[in-house]
Amino acid sequence: MNLLESLPTVIGIAAVAPALLVLWLVIAADERPGPPGLVWASFLLGAASISLLGYARALFAAIPGLTDNPTLAMVLHAVFGVAAPEEIVKIFVIIAVSTQRARTADPMDTVVYGAAAGLGFAAYENLVYLLQYPEMWRTLAVLRSVLTVPFHGALGVIAGAYIAITRSGRALGAHRRDGWAFIRTPMLIVLAPVTLHACFDLPLLTLQRHPEIVGVLRRVLEAAGVVIGFGTIALAARLVRRIGAHHAPHTEVSRERLSQLRGMWALLVAGGGAGFAGTAFLLTSIHHWFTNPARNVTMVLIPLGLASIAIGAVLLVLTTTAYILGRNRMRTAAPAMTAQS
Repeated sequence: MNLLESLPTVIGIAAVAPALLVLWLVIAADERPGPPGLVWASFLLGAASISLLGYARALFAAIPGLTDNPTLAMVLHAVFGVAAPEEIVKIFVIIAVSTQRARTADPMDTVVYGAAAGLGFAAYENLVYLLQYPEMWRTLAVLRSVLTVPFHGALGVIAGAYIAITRSGRALGAHRRDGWAFIRTPMLIVLAPVTLHACFDLPLLTLQRHPEIVGVLRRVLEAAGVVIGFGTIALAARLVRRIGAHHAPHTEVSRERLSQLRGMWALLVAGGGAGFAGTAFLLTSIHHWFTNPARNVTMVLIPLGLASIAIGAVLLVLTTTAYILGRNRMRTAAPAMTAQS
């Protein structure tokens, strides 16, 4: 079989792998991970929730047409045509899964379910985009892996965090100082992700509808999307820290576990990135081999690709080794710590 015929499979891996990587990082950050079945259910239901977008969009279909002002119509489309339907179906999944756990369960579980739902949605959306534009799938895969996939995961984290705060209430200090928090927090479950999503999409929609925009203004709009995207990720991290602070590790075993995980994160990200880059180099070289008679670029890209894949494989092996050794070490240390206490 011609290697290029397997391109859809490679595209599928490139679409789903970043979401799974980010999901693994979120799960690893949880000190007391919840049931894996519910996490995977959230991921799969998040991907399947795209099938409900048509119904969600139908609820708001008439709103963008309420004005003749093109700018206002574009804003309404960003809010009610894109952001609100997508976030509502994801929030529906998060609530459906989180209600399977008792209100007294670890609030971080709901945050993880939110991340899983958002990343499942992002994985399926990634697949659609990459298959829709196969001629530029490598560029899209890299760009969406760096920002769009984590952005969707962050929106899920934000929704999940506010759901957790709403369900836990005073256990997370939500209503101790602010009497309006019991009203504001449930509203933020929807308003926060929808607003951030709309603000992220609006500069991109502006550039799509006005391709004549060039120069400084175009750079400003592009930068605005990037800033909002990474700002959303930062907000999600802040909410995770806020919730996690109530469940911070207090034992030596817990601190050791987190220390091991931080090292594993670095190795996994580096290994996955190197392997992905190597695969891209190899596919590019194969393409040049069949289309470019000179084949000069191929002679450069093949060694780079093989070297990058080798580096990625070594780093992933080191990650696995660190995980196994760290797990065994902590299992051995746990009884000793318990006996001493």
